[in-house]
This record gives sequence, C-alpha cells and structure tokens, in this order.
Amino acid sequence: MSEVLSQSQIDALLAAARNGDMDMSSTEKDKSEEKKYPKYDFYSPKKFTRDRLKMISSIFESYVRILSSRLNAMLHMSCELEVDSVEEQRYFEFSNALSERDVLTLAQDSFDDTAEKEPILFHITTGIMLSMLDRLLGGDGETEGEVSSDYQYTDIELRLYTDLMTNLIDSLSSAWKNYIDLNFRFQRVEVNPTLVQLIGLEEAVVIVGITIRTPVCNGRFSIVLPGTMLSDVFGQMNRETASIRQTNQHDSEEIMDYLRGSDLEITAEFQHTTLRLEDIYHLHVGDVIFLDQPKDSKIFLNIGGKRWFDGKMGVFQKNKAVRIDNTYVLSDMENVQDEGERQ
Repeated sequence: MSEVLSQSQIDALLAAARNGDMDMSSTEKDKSEEKKYPKYDFYSPKKFTRDRLKMISSIFESYVRILSSRLNAMLHMSCELEVDSVEEQRYFEFSNALSERDVLTLAQDSFDDTAEKEPILFHITTGIMLSMLDRLLGGDGETEGEVSSDYQYTDIELRLYTDLMTNLIDSLSSAWKNYIDLNFRFQRVEVNPTLVQLIGLEEAVVIVGITIRTPVCNGRFSIVLPGTMLSDVFGQMNRETASIRQTNQHDSEEIMDYLRGSDLEITAEFQHTTLRLEDIYHLHVGDVIFLDQPKDSKIFLNIGGKRWFDGKMGVFQKNKAVRIDNTYVLSDMENVQDEGERQ
C-alpha cells in the first residue's frame, strides 16, 4: 500500500510546487522508464500461438536454404536469403501496401482441393525480380537506378516471371515434409491484385518476410499464408500426432505377438572337425567321420548363429532330441555382471 500523507505534508508539497522547488525531472524520468506493453486488440484476437509461429519460422528457414541453392544454380550468382519476420496480421494490412502495378503469384495446397479455398500469395519486389529476370536472359542483373513503383512488366517478363515462380513454389513442399505431407502447385499470376478480392480483408493471415540479397541488388520476398489453410493443417497435424501416440501405446504388445508367432531356426552342433577337400570328395554312405569326442558330450544349440544353450543328445518318444542343461546366454551375462561388481 502506498504511504498516506498527512495534511501538513500535502501543504508542503503544494507550496514547493508553486515556488518551483520540486524536482519534476525525476517524475518525468520515472514515467519514461515505465515498462511498455503491446496493445492487444480484443476485437481481433490472435489465432496462432507463439509455438505455431516458431514452427512456421523453422519451416521457412528450411525453405530459404532450398531456395538459396536453387537460385544460385539458376542465376549463376550468389543469392542469400534470410527469414526476417513471421507475423500474424489481418489481410488488409498487407493488401493496403500493394500498388496497382504489383504482381502477385497465387498457389494452392493439396490439403483441400475445393475451388473456393483461399490461395497462398507470393510477392517479390519489382527491383529484385527484374534483376533475376535479367540474369535468366544472360545479363549481369544490374538495374539502372531505382525501379519505379509504376513499372509494368512486359509479356515476355511475365512469362519468365511465371516460370520462375512455378519453380520456387515447387520447392515449398520439401520444407513441410518433416511435419506433414503437403504439396503446393502454381495457380496463376495476378497483375492487378487491388481489383481482385483474393482473401477477406479481416481474415487472419501469417505473413512470412524473406530478404533476398545478391551482389547487384537486394529485395524482399513475402509469402501470405491464409489462416483457414493453417488451421486445417495444424488440425491435421494434431490428429496425426494423437493417432501416433495411441499407436505407440500398443506397439509393444503387437510386437510381442508378432515375435511369438515368428519362426527361428535352431541348430544343434556336436563338434567341429577339419577335412581335406579330397576326403570330402570321396565320402560315401556309411563312412565314419572321426570327431575325437565322447558320445555323451555336450551339444551346442545355436539360435540365429549365436550359442544360446548347452544340452545332451537323447531320445524322446522314439525321436532323437536334445535336452537343454544350461542357458549359455544368461550365464554369460551373469559372469560379465559378476566381473563388473568385482572391479
């Protein structure tokens, strides 16, 4: 609880304020040092948690690594790409920044093939795109001065633009494969996005900002992921994770059931001997091979090529059999354990 001032203290403070003796700088300093909190819009709450945004960021970190190597090979020059922002916004915040001359690339994911679904949008600033197109045509990629926002692509440039973006969109599927099997396909190029309602203005979207740097030009690559698409993807991922978790709970029993019904070859080994190839060639029915071993010696039982049991040769129900006298594997493990305890 704050300190309660007496009437005399209040009068002293008022007198000091009137006479200019009070130090107001400390009060202003305290106000400036107050911790600032971001404003939260309760009318437009966030749909995706920080963990989801971090996952999207890691996906596109993989994507820019794939794009870097692909662009280096296509343009024959060094291209550096970096994810600098992953933010959830309303679509109008992105669309308001577009001009009539901007070009958007539309893509569709394979999660839901309905025609009315909202597309994924790709936007590359005009300067860096013209530089890359110039490199594809054999030029040095340098643009003369600042490219005006009123620049309009020619038909040839739009054709090259389409081919380049189709190549970049195909690479996006590889970035998602560690989380979910999701494919993306090129849909079309929109040359005047301000006249077309692609996504609802109040729709929540996640905008991924990527910086592109080349030796001759820099630019920005923006990818707009619709909130409905991400909600469906995250829902599918949650269901797959739950099913995997439930499956793992019964895996041990299922594995044991398979093992119980599996067949294993057991080999009874009496003794080893060495013969010359000439002797083996002249062996006939009725010949005797000398093993230098008593008839009641131990028999070794091998399972999977490894010695598991020791036993004795005998007869069971008028059939030859081997009686197990010693479990070799268990006794060997106990000996190793005893040696460790003695050490």
